[in-house]
Amino acid sequence: MIKTRDYYFKRAKREGYLARSAYKLIQLNKKYNLIKKNYDVLDIGCSPGSWVQVSLQFGAKRVVGIDIQKAKVKSSSFEFINQDIGVVDHSKIGKFDVVLSDISPSTKGYFDAEESVELSRKAWMIAKVTLKQNGNFLCKVFQGREFEEFTAELRKHFKFFKISKPKASRKQSREMYLIGAGFKEQKDI
Repeated sequence: MIKTRDYYFKRAKREGYLARSAYKLIQLNKKYNLIKKNYDVLDIGCSPGSWVQVSLQFGAKRVVGIDIQKAKVKSSSFEFINQDIGVVDHSKIGKFDVVLSDISPSTKGYFDAEESVELSRKAWMIAKVTLKQNGNFLCKVFQGREFEEFTAELRKHFKFFKISKPKASRKQSREMYLIGAGFKEQKDI
């Protein structure tokens, strides 16, 4: 049984974050230095907005969030697009130093990993056209059948690539975070 009100849940409430996932981004950014001051950040699957909060806290100049669920962040540096990622016109949102994706399917159990990879592939398709040269990509994906194939696909587009699971992730969770730094922009994408 998953403990929904664990340490990070309680800490998030106490410190004003919208979700416990804020600590995942804090821990990953501390280790891999993905978001820096004055960066433009795209947050795919941003609701409720804890990664937006953290990005702004790190000094992001502009954060654009995309989600079908409403985001709860109010900031002049945050622009929210309330759409499905499959229909977003990414040519109108600009280029980004960092693309984040904490997008997740509605968890049911059996097909979660496959649906997670499918959503992460959609996020990656957006990242490929919106990331600036040498940009960074952070993406959550559940381990499953297509995990290795997807990670191999991502790996070849970055100067640095790592698979990580932050301490704030629940031990029983199959979620892993794929970190790509130094995007090698492809002209044929």
